Amino acid sequence: MERALDSLAQTLRASSGLAAKADIASVAARLGLNGASAVPVGDDCAAIPDGEGYLLLAIEGFMNAFVAGDPWFAGWCGVMVNASDIAAMGGRPLAVVDAVWADGEEGAQPVLEGMAAASAAFGIPVVGGHTNIRNDRGQLSVAILGRAKRLLTSFDARPGQTLIAAIDLRGRYRAPFSNWEAATDAPPARLKGDMALLPEIAEAGLSRAAKDISQGGAIGTAAMLAESSGTGVRIDPFAIPRPEGVDLARWLTTFPSFGYLLAADPADVPALIARFTTRGIAAAAIGEMTAERQVVIAHGTEREIIWDFARRPLIGCAPPEAAA
Repeated sequence: MERALDSLAQTLRASSGLAAKADIASVAARLGLNGASAVPVGDDCAAIPDGEGYLLLAIEGFMNAFVAGDPWFAGWCGVMVNASDIAAMGGRPLAVVDAVWADGEEGAQPVLEGMAAASAAFGIPVVGGHTNIRNDRGQLSVAILGRAKRLLTSFDARPGQTLIAAIDLRGRYRAPFSNWEAATDAPPARLKGDMALLPEIAEAGLSRAAKDISQGGAIGTAAMLAESSGTGVRIDPFAIPRPEGVDLARWLTTFPSFGYLLAADPADVPALIARFTTRGIAAAAIGEMTAERQVVIAHGTEREIIWDFARRPLIGCAPPEAAA
């Protein structure tokens, strides 16, 4: 039986994923960064103007417990999650570099094997990095470079637009973390074609605003999109595509291997959803962007506020006029 909306709201407010996103605010403030910086900060990648397009640059660091508990998959994710960030900006990946720490060559081996497997599957070369195999534990960080002709950003959602979730449900949970893994067994041609959907959508003008669903889950990711765009968002959590038999509260805090949120004008929604469903990816309208500066979940007559930007920023990267 599904949880009541108030119970879901309590779970979301207390989630570690949302708390981790809130930690970004103090770092951004210390560095003096926000959405009004020369290269706007708060997006999935830094978008650096370059000729008629943009270079995209991003980095991911991985939890020590993840690297220790599932080192091969951590290496795989080093490539995969970075590629997802490039796609979320409407870009195509060019290359990755890594920084690997390990206790000896044996300790580094599974991480490097996972990274090599993902590099081959996604067709993204590893072109260098940093290695230290005289460390007391395994650690991993991976950076990526990409290019976009036309951007999808966190700053361009507008009130009245429809929020769409597109998630590959053809997977399984990979214990012990809340990762929905739908990539390691997929054919490489399918992985590459699926990743190409986002730049194709950007170049077709079907959306200008998107985010990769991260460890904040679908609701936390929507909150970051709304904050950066200076809007609010209202979501029906029961409308979010979900695997059969998976508890809703768990799903709302899950990090899917392929999962995106996009904001689009209502007239473009059918064509945008069709781009995903024709490739076997579940996609649905799950809510709308609002002028009210709040993150709200609603279903039927029930309504719960998850975050109120008037009281507290989340990642603190909204343009100053939106933050005010």
